[in-house]
Amino acid sequence: MSETTVPTRVPASRQPRDYRLDFFRGLALVFIFMDHIPDNTLSYLTLRSFALSDAAEVFIFISGLTAGLVYGRALLRDGAVMAAAHVWRRVWQLYVAHLCLFMLFNAEVSYTVIHFDNPLFADELRAGAYLDRPDETILRVLLLQFQPAFLNILPLYIALMLVFPLVLVALRWHPLVALLPSFLLWGAAQVWSINLPGYPGDGEWYFNPFAWQFLFVIAAYFGFRQARALPPLRLPPSLLLAAAALAVTGCVIQATSIMHLLFELPVRPVVLPLWAVDKTPLPLLRLLSILSLACLVSRLVPRHAPCLTSRPGWLMVLCGQQSLYLFCFSILLSVLGNAVLTGLGGRLLVQVAVNAAGILLLAGLGLLLSWYGGGGRLPERPRSGEAAA
Repeated sequence: MSETTVPTRVPASRQPRDYRLDFFRGLALVFIFMDHIPDNTLSYLTLRSFALSDAAEVFIFISGLTAGLVYGRALLRDGAVMAAAHVWRRVWQLYVAHLCLFMLFNAEVSYTVIHFDNPLFADELRAGAYLDRPDETILRVLLLQFQPAFLNILPLYIALMLVFPLVLVALRWHPLVALLPSFLLWGAAQVWSINLPGYPGDGEWYFNPFAWQFLFVIAAYFGFRQARALPPLRLPPSLLLAAAALAVTGCVIQATSIMHLLFELPVRPVVLPLWAVDKTPLPLLRLLSILSLACLVSRLVPRHAPCLTSRPGWLMVLCGQQSLYLFCFSILLSVLGNAVLTGLGGRLLVQVAVNAAGILLLAGLGLLLSWYGGGGRLPERPRSGEAAA
């Protein structure tokens, strides 16, 4: 069967939900919380210490795959106009969430600056421009140009979703109609460093949308295949071996660097040049890293894996299903954790307490939202070894 042929589709209500997406999205949210706490020793346990990519790539990849699946179904069921309406409704939700998060974020920063008499705290979080020139800065916030620390993923997500209806239509015509222009745009971002303007000064977006859209479109292609009920792609063994080799190499490089930093080992770690790992343009090495991890997970972690249906795994699944709320909450918790460490000191015991409290609060919110969404009952946890339905 050719890829452009639309097969008889399984009704959406009968298609099994892939809890792997929810699980790893929930895990990425926990990693984002831990990574956003400056000088957090426990952040050495997150993905960025063992791979050439981190939770940001995981978040964008899963978001793209989910968008291709959900809005791809809407496209096939209701047509392009209604699918675009669904996408742009989501864009509006993301935009409002970003603005609310920005105000709460700056309230936390302002209180911390005043309470601890530490103006450097605002500079550390890149919020000083708002506190100094709120009249001009608020306009830049509405235009998504002013992005303090921690508040740069949602603007990227908004920008990607804003043009996503065009990607959907292109994917329906043929995958290359979407993937080839996306690749060329990513290449142009690498060669000519094109980016959207930021604020203040001559700043640019931290996550270059012209580059990161390629990862989003690649993931959306796989999601759209699921929406059309096409069988999973069969990856040749050579590709899986290459993905495993890259994942292992990245793990060794990152882990060696972390061990050298923590214990001052005599072995000199491999130091990669900045252009190869710079997060802003999503260089080839980071792109291949997250794609390699995705290939390995899709092959090695089945849909009904016990780690997804165990009690801790199911809790992570529920958190991943409430991703927008928990992402916003994780940002606020990161700022609060930073303030606590600033006030109490950065001793390891305090760091462990801050991380544990933040993770418990995230899990609690995930449970609360799942309970509310279930009409006062939590979703039933599938039995181990049973395909999710």
